[in-house]
Amino acid sequence: MRWEAANPLPNTRALRVWRATPRRPASPPLSIHALERPPRAPAVRSRGLADPASILGRVARSSGQRLLTHDRKLGVRFVAGADEAGRGSLAGPLVVAGVLLDYERLRGHCVRPLTTLNDSKQLTHDEREALFHGVVGCASQISVRFVSHGEIDRSGLHRSNLACLRSVLADLHPPAEACLVDGFRLGPSAPPHKAIVDGDCRSAAIAAASIVAKVVRDRVMRRLDALYPRYGFMSHVGYITPAHSAAVRAFGPSHVHRRSFQARCYQDEADEDSWCGDNVYDVYTKNTGQALDGSKYRDW
Repeated sequence: MRWEAANPLPNTRALRVWRATPRRPASPPLSIHALERPPRAPAVRSRGLADPASILGRVARSSGQRLLTHDRKLGVRFVAGADEAGRGSLAGPLVVAGVLLDYERLRGHCVRPLTTLNDSKQLTHDEREALFHGVVGCASQISVRFVSHGEIDRSGLHRSNLACLRSVLADLHPPAEACLVDGFRLGPSAPPHKAIVDGDCRSAAIAAASIVAKVVRDRVMRRLDALYPRYGFMSHVGYITPAHSAAVRAFGPSHVHRRSFQARCYQDEADEDSWCGDNVYDVYTKNTGQALDGSKYRDW
């Protein structure tokens, strides 16, 4: 403590008032360490917030990289995938695609076009179109087959689908060391294969085949829209919708409609219900791989 004298009172010499002020601590000698930048405190991340970089990493990992990793784990070079588009459609063809991927060549910049690869149903139209070109550029070989509405009516949807899946896998050369199919076992006459439930969400080869089949079929339906403009194929690409059902009731089925399907909109009823009996058929065959006799459900 040090003492300082305050201003003396006026006209007073003997009396002085003193106040105590704390002494400032002496500054420590400056050292070279004082010039160094202090260590940065570790960042504390809130549990409710996520790092944007980690989010982007998870998104990329959850799509193309995840699907490609699934196929690479098979430990083979050539992996083939097969899938179809248009099973539940009321009009137009069934399109089946097979895609052969060479995983020895799909490295580095060659695989970048497949970064966002995913199930075609989870992508927008523009995303599918972009990935279609990516798949065409990355695939070693692609096979596409069509089943017309007439063949579906004559042979049945499920039987025609299995025959086409077998054909596209047999078309691919060199023969794949691993053949993957979305959901169905194709029987002993098909190349050795493995059926994967929800395969278009798990395998890159199957997802690539689903994109090819979907894009090709959508292009076909857009061309059919020019031939049959009253049915709105441009918007629903042949699938059952209230607008599609109303058009069929108003104008009758076109030449490309599948007449074997037990659809309410084919009947002259005032009922506005647009339910199509083939939906049950699709769900049953997709889950069991067995054909369901649609005639039993004619009156549903």
